[in-house]
Amino acid sequence: MNEFVSPVIVLNALDDVAVARRSIPAGGPTGYRDLLARDLIGRGHKVAIKPIAAGHEVRKYGQIIGLATQDIAPGAHVHLHNLSMLPSEHEHQFCVDIEETGMVPLAERRTFMGYDRGLGGAGTRNFIGIISSVNCSATVSRYIADYFNRLGGLDGFDHIDGVVALTHSTGCALNNKSEGYRLLIRTIQGYARHPNFGGILMIGLGCETNQIGPILEHYKMEEGDRLRTMTIQQHGGTKKTIDAAIAIIKDMLPVVDAARRTPQPLSKLKLALECGGSDGYSGISANPALGHASDLIVRHGGTTVLAETPEIYGAEHLLTRRAVTPAVAQKLLDRIDWWRDYTARNGDELNNNPSHGNKQGGLTTILEKSLGAVAKGGSMPLKAVYEFAETVTEPGFVFMDTPGYDPVAVTGQVAGGCNVICFTTGRGSVSGFKPSPCIKIATNTDMYEHMREDMDLNCGGIVTGDETIEQSGERIFEHILAVASGQKTLSEIYDYGDNEFVPWQVGAVT
Repeated sequence: MNEFVSPVIVLNALDDVAVARRSIPAGGPTGYRDLLARDLIGRGHKVAIKPIAAGHEVRKYGQIIGLATQDIAPGAHVHLHNLSMLPSEHEHQFCVDIEETGMVPLAERRTFMGYDRGLGGAGTRNFIGIISSVNCSATVSRYIADYFNRLGGLDGFDHIDGVVALTHSTGCALNNKSEGYRLLIRTIQGYARHPNFGGILMIGLGCETNQIGPILEHYKMEEGDRLRTMTIQQHGGTKKTIDAAIAIIKDMLPVVDAARRTPQPLSKLKLALECGGSDGYSGISANPALGHASDLIVRHGGTTVLAETPEIYGAEHLLTRRAVTPAVAQKLLDRIDWWRDYTARNGDELNNNPSHGNKQGGLTTILEKSLGAVAKGGSMPLKAVYEFAETVTEPGFVFMDTPGYDPVAVTGQVAGGCNVICFTTGRGSVSGFKPSPCIKIATNTDMYEHMREDMDLNCGGIVTGDETIEQSGERIFEHILAVASGQKTLSEIYDYGDNEFVPWQVGAVT
């Protein structure tokens, strides 16, 4: 920690609170003028820097994060005991904060070394995927993958990153005209087309609701060298299916292994922007740093995809101001309205956040959490809004409607075509997401040092005053290009990421 840096961070001149860089004991100096802490202020937590009357709005980032439930004196800890949520109500303005994008000239744009899949884009990895159409084929799919990954089936094929079994807990007992069914088949086809796969084998049981044939027909997919299908009942049981599937994948191996990395433009890079296990530093360090990296990706012609609709709730007005057209802004608000209805009819509400770990880390309301989460999206114009797992086709900064639950959110982004993931975390999220490499970015140095085997990058220097947001963002940008070109993330080194394929289950299971 830089000894000349104040113990607290004041983010905006309008703010009523500051954020502690480190724990401040009761009676200790806050570094804000001559203010002393009245209570213990944990690192990442908020301290009042002005008198706040009961019932008055409280501001952080220059934005409202809640209402004071009692009089709060300067120096007091501001958290769950004296700050409450209020309904998110904003007068939305469309398309008023669109900045000049400052696109880098074509001749100067960066590239990455990727696998050219033709019209299918460019892969950052070269996997073979086994997709279960239904949970009933999950065990068989995993047995097949284990043969190649753990029993020597890939020996001699050094240019294949592995065989991924994409299994899930649904696929039957749902209406094939329902919203949940549409989300499932959209997700499956998105993975089947993903450029990080050199080959795909889809396996069903045979009698399930989610039949493979209609998926192929609906999305105009045809079997061939890259895509094969089968069912367990067709082949006469599990053992015969496993043997037949191993033979099919063995036929794929030489073709998939022949792929080589070549220079690819960043227009073929789609980056998922994700955060999980957030803390009081997320919106101060890693998220805005990733936002700067996102801006750099866009300026070089790439695409970045922000998601987690429940975790932009209360900050959506910042995105509608950046929308390129009123229609884009309205589509975002329509998805917020869908979520209000969805949570209400399920006896829930959008205000059920933050999580237990978020609160321990200093976050109090979903408004506060959302304002920090939106920072991952940088400052570029919002070009499009996509529904869950829709194929992302618009270059630039876009948004995808997903739950805030990380495995489901990232599954949607990857189904949309994201071939690299950046995942910021303050508490220490550890997931991998095959087939796309996942870069873990720590918000604070203490957690980074404690969990170094899982964290790829540290943005804690922003908190300590040793690094600027821009410097950290440029480090992230360079690391993204290195990972896209083949450098392994820590989750890949440890071979994590086999269990994070989690399609969004919506609707009745009958």
